Amino acid sequence: MHIETQIQDIPSERRGMGDQEILLSVQHLKKYFRTEPSWFKQDEKFVHAVDDVSFEIRQGEVLGLVGESGCGKSTTGRLILRLLSPTSGRVVFQGRDVFQMDRHQLRVLRQKMQIIFQDPYASLNPRMTVGEILEEPFIIHRQGQRTERQQKVRQILNKVGLSSDAFSRYPHEFSGGQRQRIGVARAIALNPQFIVADEPVSSLDVSIQAQIINLLEDLQEEYRLSMLFIAHDLNIVRHISDRVAVMYLGRIVEIADTEELFNRPMHPYTEALLSAIPIPDPKTKRPKILLEGDIPSPVDIPPYCRFYSRCPKRVPDCLKIDPPRYDVGQGHQVACILVK
Repeated sequence: MHIETQIQDIPSERRGMGDQEILLSVQHLKKYFRTEPSWFKQDEKFVHAVDDVSFEIRQGEVLGLVGESGCGKSTTGRLILRLLSPTSGRVVFQGRDVFQMDRHQLRVLRQKMQIIFQDPYASLNPRMTVGEILEEPFIIHRQGQRTERQQKVRQILNKVGLSSDAFSRYPHEFSGGQRQRIGVARAIALNPQFIVADEPVSSLDVSIQAQIINLLEDLQEEYRLSMLFIAHDLNIVRHISDRVAVMYLGRIVEIADTEELFNRPMHPYTEALLSAIPIPDPKTKRPKILLEGDIPSPVDIPPYCRFYSRCPKRVPDCLKIDPPRYDVGQGHQVACILVK
């Protein structure tokens, strides 16, 4: 099923994966960054980039993670891969805590968890040929002889839609879409089980975006990859994801199966995001929810609902509690007292 197909035609077998084994569990994950050094500990200030985030990803599932820029999506992805150290919390992959692993265990983990970066220009070493870039993971993990590695690299290039001629060329000789295909090839080289796709198409032209999404979808189905798909484009997220989590100011405020969330959004922030999605039919109009008010500082998070200052549905009780995620049925969870 490719992205040109209407959203309503997404096959139902990509939904409802409740029977699948849980591959990854994120538990109360936090990451605070110190703003400025201070002589006195009580005067230190921290940016609450990720603030008590919890979710699970099942084997073969794609979880879409959406939200405004700066809400903590990419930081969450990097914490899961242990590219950043957490302030607190746990990431459990196949029953083992990622943050408790030693160097050897982490080296083994790198084969199973990979990342596709947002910028296909900055994520590839300009001084290395494509063949060297894709052969490097095999060298690091001591897999195969040189001839075997190079043969495998050529197979991977063909798998992502590039000819074997790319092997001896440098990244600057390729277009943005081709570079991102190289990034995808590097991510799947060691046959991982889980991939963080950190806005992999946001810097590409629309026509190229469709090609990369189709490629990711084909690879995900072929290898039964689990994926955290981080993006801004809600239409793309709806197309590729089995479930969607909505993040606001460091915290997930709503999470549900994809069609459930798009057809029955319950958090006011999610409603505002979905109202901004363009409708292809010019005769059909949908009222847009324009959010007013200021976004709270991530350095000074309010002790009540963090969406209060912008929420069109706020009530006085919203100032009394920082709401947890309430379960409203069928795995749909919403951090809003109005659904309690």
